[in-house]
Amino acid sequence: MTETKAHGRAVESAADLRNMIIEGIQDRKGRAITVVGLTGIESAPASEFIICQGTSTQQVAAIADSVRDYLFENGGIKPYNYDGYRNSQWIVIDYGSTLVHVFTPETRLLYNLEELWSDAAIESVADLD
Repeated sequence: MTETKAHGRAVESAADLRNMIIEGIQDRKGRAITVVGLTGIESAPASEFIICQGTSTQQVAAIADSVRDYLFENGGIKPYNYDGYRNSQWIVIDYGSTLVHVFTPETRLLYNLEELWSDAAIESVADLD
């Protein structure tokens, strides 16, 4: 089993970390979740991106807070860093091998990370209704 470290704490696998992040996103009704697998790309800044969106800047901040709280409460995992709360159009949370990107819909379209990393393995996660 692969071992991933997130701020000093071992997680069973990258899949466990990914699932916890997705649960944190879904807890605040984050939509259009995409997992971008970057392991085969030498210049990539992380092993994977998890990208999602909220409908407003308030929801983007709430989703980012939920991810941070969920990982800490359920795994004792703290991010290495996070940024973007000032305007909450794009918040990134750094968990080492995984970067979480939470966007407003307009900002997500503008930066279009899935297209930028189109040579990566891209997997969509179904929205919860």
